[in-house]
Amino acid sequence: MRSSAHYFVEGLTGLGIDYIFSNFGTDHVSLIEAFAQWKKEGRPHPTVMLVPHENVAMHMAMGYAAVTGKGQAVMVHVDAGTANAAMGMHNMFRTRIPVMLMAGRSPYTLRGELPGSRDNYVHFVQDPFDIASLVRPYVKWDYSLPTGVVAKEVLRRAHSVMQSDPPGPVYLTLPREVLAEEWEADRIRDFSSEHYGAVQAGGVTPAVAETIASRLMAAREPIVITSYVGRKADAVHALEKLAILCGIKVYEFSPTAISVSRESPCFGGFDPGKALAGADLGLLLDVDVPWLPKYAQEDPSTEWIHIDVDTIKKDFPMWGFRTDMRIQADCATVLQQVIEIVEQRADETFRKTVAARVEGWEGANTQRRQAVAKVAQDVGKKGAISPAHVCATLGKLIAPTDIVVNEAVRNTFAVLNQIPRTEPLSLIGCAGGGLGYSAGIALGAKLAKPDVRVVQVVGDGGFHFSTPTSVYATAQRYGIPIFTIVLDNSGWQAVKEAVLRVYPDGAAADSNDFQAKLGMGDNVRSFEQVGAAFGAYGECIDDPAEVEAAIARCLKAVDAGQAAVLNVRIGSI
Repeated sequence: MRSSAHYFVEGLTGLGIDYIFSNFGTDHVSLIEAFAQWKKEGRPHPTVMLVPHENVAMHMAMGYAAVTGKGQAVMVHVDAGTANAAMGMHNMFRTRIPVMLMAGRSPYTLRGELPGSRDNYVHFVQDPFDIASLVRPYVKWDYSLPTGVVAKEVLRRAHSVMQSDPPGPVYLTLPREVLAEEWEADRIRDFSSEHYGAVQAGGVTPAVAETIASRLMAAREPIVITSYVGRKADAVHALEKLAILCGIKVYEFSPTAISVSRESPCFGGFDPGKALAGADLGLLLDVDVPWLPKYAQEDPSTEWIHIDVDTIKKDFPMWGFRTDMRIQADCATVLQQVIEIVEQRADETFRKTVAARVEGWEGANTQRRQAVAKVAQDVGKKGAISPAHVCATLGKLIAPTDIVVNEAVRNTFAVLNQIPRTEPLSLIGCAGGGLGYSAGIALGAKLAKPDVRVVQVVGDGGFHFSTPTSVYATAQRYGIPIFTIVLDNSGWQAVKEAVLRVYPDGAAADSNDFQAKLGMGDNVRSFEQVGAAFGAYGECIDDPAEVEAAIARCLKAVDAGQAAVLNVRIGSI
């Protein structure tokens, strides 16, 4: 006889889950006992990592899955832990990254009727009518484990749903009495991935691939707009090849990953607005918001082909972008299908036309690169270091394979433009709107790729949201050295700019009062000391002349196995 919790751990192990990022509570007693028994017996099982705050646990799972494609498990405490995890669920849902969030449930028996019955005050107050409602807008599936006899089947179902395209979060609750039940081994069935596994998006029919190839080969000014096609390395390679083959200019809008090398002659930057007017054919590839309609107007004569793992955007109440062909498929597969057709059809005339088109972009590409370099040349001044200068310096000191996690918000273009990225999966962003994600993502990415540096660039507002004591406590306990650069402008620039866009001549502008200022007067905010409290190397700089040496010292610390925090004063909003 073994407990449901025992078979639950066995089920997680069978799924190939590597890590359970956890914040345990009184509802997990049977699981804690099961983990201890498995360890005592020397049985391999997913590594349990204790993380002091659920926000960090969720985003660690996000970073690990972003790099590996493998969704992990997060274990939290009833409704309280679920509430803390909700922002991470939002971010992973919008970024289409899989995770299995599991929460214990308060016991449903009150008087000792079953093993695991209520024996604590909190068992009464942590029992809401609908616990899943805390995260239901952000999940593909939610369920409550009804009995341990189906534990493995429920886990397989959860895993298959989260990994199926489009991937995303699932939520499972675990009543305490159910986990404490005991079963004979022959009552518990296994459920293999071969017969119950995830479903992946594929390609298109030969006729559809032929249509796409024909229209690309006939186009005079084709463009691509994407955001997350780079979530798969093979999609990056396919897009780079097709762009050169057909002479397509590639733009990224609010990217969460790189789609093509920044050194490619086909890379057009991060503002597709200017390209909309001249494009006769546009491909929307894995993108939620290709441009902001308020500021950029499409040409009514442009033909748009939308290929996406999530074309209909069913989780967006309103979307509103016109397309002529909508294809729900895997971009990497479809692009490779089109490449094969174009390579077969391309004659000398077509190749010369494409080569001339690509060569004609050199002037514009050179101007764009020169403009980017010129911005970085302005180093700022004492107390107001230029973010572009900081990012350009960082870009010179890290390797192409190092990973940059971007949460610079209003300074995001400094990160995107000034830190050259050429390798797939070397940039991670977030499609969600919940700040405080980058530190946890950095920890998860470093856990998945221990041999590369992982650098997090975050604003001071985002740093506050990240529950930083939990971040550096986790980094210290598990030896996960990440490098954090805090761009400190003493508040939320995004809030100020939002007010000015709507009320440029209003009372807030007149009084310079935007309810966004965090650092005031003589108050000194030493973010680097938060990291230092948990063994991280920390520095604060306010002079542009200090930037390169300070970054070098932080990288040296990281290379030696120590997390590092560099607080950079970039002025005040």
